Amino acid sequence: MLNDFFNLIFPRICAGCSNPLLKSEALICLHCKLTLPKTNYHLDETNPLNAIFWGRVQIEMIASMYLYSKESRVQSLLHELKYKGNEALGKELGVLYGQELKESNLYKQVAVIVPVPLHNSKLKQRGYNQSESFAEGLSKTLNIPIDTVGLYRKVASNTQTNKTRYNRWQNVGEIFELKPDHQLSGKCILLVDDVITTGATVEACAVKLLEQNCTVLVATIACA
Repeated sequence: MLNDFFNLIFPRICAGCSNPLLKSEALICLHCKLTLPKTNYHLDETNPLNAIFWGRVQIEMIASMYLYSKESRVQSLLHELKYKGNEALGKELGVLYGQELKESNLYKQVAVIVPVPLHNSKLKQRGYNQSESFAEGLSKTLNIPIDTVGLYRKVASNTQTNKTRYNRWQNVGEIFELKPDHQLSGKCILLVDDVITTGATVEACAVKLLEQNCTVLVATIACA
């Protein structure tokens, strides 16, 4: 009864559509889970995201859970995750997408999950790394460990929002590095981020991992 009263005053709403959640639902309503625009790119080695990196960097496979568009429910999900402190949402999305990635033989070779790191200043400001939250959900479903210390962001770059394609590349060119005592060399890595647009951030991270003879696959929540 106390929970019902609390929900009446402060109703639980879906992070996607903002409709009230049923008692059996958490964070995302069943309707959104069934109707959000999935890409199914994890099942297609010739998907448009893979094509972005042809001739640029050797990424074995890249896939996103949802297609992103402005003023959409997917944008609402990302806004909740990045700017409204809803860290649990990232974990929930990771759990859901991990169930889909199990359908792809390519992702079965992954040994370690590596989230795209935040600079310490941004981490202190936000309180958590949204990509790490997503990685935790993937780890839970796929039963693959996470490494959050080997790859780090050495420069606090400006936000990518509203930057041109060229400026995005300039913004992330040399901002990532691997610690000298990292344990990633030669491993198959699942690089994880929240959203991919031009691919500049993913490429900058992948280059550092490839220098250590890693095999790199990528998974993100959304792609533009």
